[in-house]
Amino acid sequence: MGVKLTDLVTDVKKVITFENLLGKTIAIDAFNTLYQFLAIIRGVDGTPLKDYNGNVTSHLSGIFYRTLRILEKDIKPIYVFDGPPNPMKMAEIERRREIRHEARKKAKEAQDLGMIEEAAKFAQGSSKLNSVMIEESKELISAMGIPVIQAAQDGEAQAAYLVQNNVAWAVASQDYDSFLFGANRIVRNLSQNRERKVKSTTVTIDLEWFSLNQVLEHNKISREQLIDIGILSGVDFFPGISGVGTKTAFNLIKKYDNLDTMMEKNILIRKKPIRESIDYDTIKQVRDIFLNPAIKDFPKPKWKKADDAKIKEILLEKHNFSRDRVEKALIRLRRKAGTSQRRLDSFF
Repeated sequence: MGVKLTDLVTDVKKVITFENLLGKTIAIDAFNTLYQFLAIIRGVDGTPLKDYNGNVTSHLSGIFYRTLRILEKDIKPIYVFDGPPNPMKMAEIERRREIRHEARKKAKEAQDLGMIEEAAKFAQGSSKLNSVMIEESKELISAMGIPVIQAAQDGEAQAAYLVQNNVAWAVASQDYDSFLFGANRIVRNLSQNRERKVKSTTVTIDLEWFSLNQVLEHNKISREQLIDIGILSGVDFFPGISGVGTKTAFNLIKKYDNLDTMMEKNILIRKKPIRESIDYDTIKQVRDIFLNPAIKDFPKPKWKKADDAKIKEILLEKHNFSRDRVEKALIRLRRKAGTSQRRLDSFF
């Protein structure tokens, strides 16, 4: 689901370029990014890329070619993978599973009716990342010489920890959950193509940057209040209170300061006492997930020389990628250092 904070962050969003990130280390939320690749890197009818044996390869194409572009911009990526989910996330995982199942069903119906655009739209929401795809993604990333970190639980929490400890400069994710985990910077659309076709129209995809400090200052709230807003409107560990969106949650927290006061007063939300929708234990547990997340210690990340032979084994031998394209990409990978002459650190 991802916490929905768009209404609170839009006014502090900055549109940047790759040049603004020159020389910076970015912790990439791996699952979030791989699902982007699975959803977007598809044929016109919505079918994902596949090898001759019918194995999905959209995620590998995204990792190899789009990560190569990041490296060529002299940005140092670290991919952070989710560990076993927190038990409180199981309901959200089941909800996502049902959404994918329904999307697959609708995509099949649209395909049978020859409705190609409709089929493609629903197919994007049917993406499933399985254990084999996760492991081969890690294998390819490592072969490219890029560090892989396995999180204790949530990858976004581990990525936020990297930023808090100056191992990385920002978290790259499409979601804003890393803010609740304490990351001060989030970059969106890092792994996206700069342009995308939407109903025969070319749409420019901006590279965006957000600062947690600026979000809090602009809205005159604390990080703890931001977490309470997330709990009210919905996070991965609690679905939120029915009928409460980000704006309503923000107004409630601004009025009552925090969820504890709201519980003490047992205020009405949509004519229903708040205690009928949430209890003190749930609030405490969800807050604790964000304020004291499960974190795994790790050695200092190291970037290494790419293993051409391993990359060819994965992409050419196992998944019959185009040899010519891969060979040309490997030449680019060997000279991956960026050529930009300026660093616009003053922008930040």
